[in-house]
Amino acid sequence: MMPCSSSPAGYPRVIGPVPALRSQNALLDAWLPGARTVRDLSWGLVGTTVLWLRHGGDDLVVKAGDDADTHIARELRAHRGWLRPLRGDVPELLHADDDAKLLVTRRLPGTLVQGDPAEDTPGTYRQAGALLARLHQQPRTVDDGYETRMRDRALRHLAAPHRIDPATEARLRAEIAAWPEGPATLVPTHGDWQPRNWLVHGGHVRAIDFGRADLRPAHTDLCRLAVQQFRGRPDLERAFLDGYGADPREPRAWRRELLREAIGTAVWAYKVADERFERQGHRMVAEALDPPGQGPSAACSPPAGSRSAPQLRSM
Repeated sequence: MMPCSSSPAGYPRVIGPVPALRSQNALLDAWLPGARTVRDLSWGLVGTTVLWLRHGGDDLVVKAGDDADTHIARELRAHRGWLRPLRGDVPELLHADDDAKLLVTRRLPGTLVQGDPAEDTPGTYRQAGALLARLHQQPRTVDDGYETRMRDRALRHLAAPHRIDPATEARLRAEIAAWPEGPATLVPTHGDWQPRNWLVHGGHVRAIDFGRADLRPAHTDLCRLAVQQFRGRPDLERAFLDGYGADPREPRAWRRELLREAIGTAVWAYKVADERFERQGHRMVAEALDPPGQGPSAACSPPAGSRSAPQLRSM
């Protein structure tokens, strides 16, 4: 979903009327009269428009979802139920309308850690680990059906079109069939905890973008770091765990999570024709099946392409 024509208020009209009583544009006109767009921050791959606006001297971020969007509801659930322990280090929710799939937050100052020198600094990861611990150290819940749902989800991914070779798919299906169906302990999680969703300002690390927030096992928030920033950088991993205070990864549950993440990445990237990201997904499959130092996997790599994927994206 891309912004279209300009509204009288001076920002792009984010979408036409949604299947609700009011449109997103009418709400923005009422909430932020005279607001001006500073920058369009939308990714373009998913149906969410993200705008940096200036209104009355304040810098704000607007997120507007299309009919298929599920991220706005997750983000609102996080703001209303889970982010109080992180106050000051996450965006402040100012306006929201669930039916219109629209929210406005106060924009945090700072620079994205991704691509900044801070991305290679252990101190950044120590802070990020401590910040994540504040999110995870909230009331836990036991979900008897979690492992079954995650097994079924992995099988649905494998049933979709993909370019994982047949021998590797057979290995994956055989391992998935042996996964347990017992309960899992869940906590509030971010769902995309990595430098692309961290800001640094005056040496202080904060977090943004809770559109994938959900109740999950704590270790799931380490998956994207493990296959990206922690590869070849044990110092960053040690700093992160030092800030977090422990290592939440139980080996068998962690292997299952890495396999689920790898399968989902390879399949989703093929669906959106992002070949570079797809190759990363295939590499993740190979390393999850046969961790480095334990032998090669049969996973193949798709043909080379020109599309870019700097970091794992939200799927």
